[in-house]
Amino acid sequence: MHYLCSMNNSIKTDIRRLSQSEIKNFILTIGQPGFRAKQIYEWLWQKGATTFDEMTNLPKELRILLSDHFIIHTIQSDIIQNSEDGTIKTRFILHDGNKVESVLIPVPADRRYTLCVSTQVGCSLACQFCATGQMRRTRNLDASEIYDQFVQVNQQCLDTFDHPLTNVVYMGMGEPLLAYSSTMDSIKMLTSPEGLNMSPKRITVSTAGIVKMIYRMADEGVKFNLAISLHAADNEKRSKIMPINNTNKLEDLIDALQYFYQKTGNKISFEYIAFKNFNDSLEDAENLVQLCKRFPVVVNIIEYNHVAGVPLEKADDDKINRFALYLRRNEIMCTVRRSRGKDIDAACGQLANKN
Repeated sequence: MHYLCSMNNSIKTDIRRLSQSEIKNFILTIGQPGFRAKQIYEWLWQKGATTFDEMTNLPKELRILLSDHFIIHTIQSDIIQNSEDGTIKTRFILHDGNKVESVLIPVPADRRYTLCVSTQVGCSLACQFCATGQMRRTRNLDASEIYDQFVQVNQQCLDTFDHPLTNVVYMGMGEPLLAYSSTMDSIKMLTSPEGLNMSPKRITVSTAGIVKMIYRMADEGVKFNLAISLHAADNEKRSKIMPINNTNKLEDLIDALQYFYQKTGNKISFEYIAFKNFNDSLEDAENLVQLCKRFPVVVNIIEYNHVAGVPLEKADDDKINRFALYLRRNEIMCTVRRSRGKDIDAACGQLANKN
């Protein structure tokens, strides 16, 4: 690892890109005792330090040396919007000026406070129903930028509801499995004893269905839950609204999910937005039943949230209820989820960095 000594922040290394062993190597090269690396790592990933001056148990000389060699790129809250239903959306500015959005979804009655976190600036998948899909993908987020969303929204949750976050869903802007290393590294820092020590069972990663990465996660033995943005149960319809299905067919996706379940035993859910006269018939429900037969799965039926310029419409409530009843009669676990934060464009599929 090469460490740049310039005072120009643009060419300094972000210290959070280094492993603890790499930090230790640097510490030893400048004549400091190796245990300082563990202290620095704790400041970065347990205490969420954003400056070296905060690392008060380090000698001042070492803090100066660290700031000479490294930088800590942090995210800054830009716009905060509050929904009538209690949902809070925050737009963050990244160190390079790009922007992403995170959503806090509180359910105080259940003591459940969920963060919907973003993994990419924009998205390349171009799903027809999604506002983020209308943006171009600029770049993947670093693991530290995903981690920072948690830290800052957790403080927001404490300040607003006097309660910490209880759950994290990787369902914000971007496709998490196309930002694979950042997604996995951020989960490691959220769940590791060296980080925030959160239970992986409280984390759900949502994907549009990147088959090869699902196999990779299974082989790596991940512990978190997996959600599939399904939205149609036959290839023809799914390809119309989700171009990713052209290269990741449903039969290949189901094979990968069965492998994932056999290897990990982790919970799998299908997210299914109900569109009027498109995927809300009983025939569609039967197709979905057939997809659910090879491993345990929970189906979450979601009402569509309007996106400007998209011809799709929300399915009628009676058809949604009939659809859900058909699944339950066929012994498929099913929930109907009502949207949160629609009035501030914070609901599913609406994140687009609008002012």
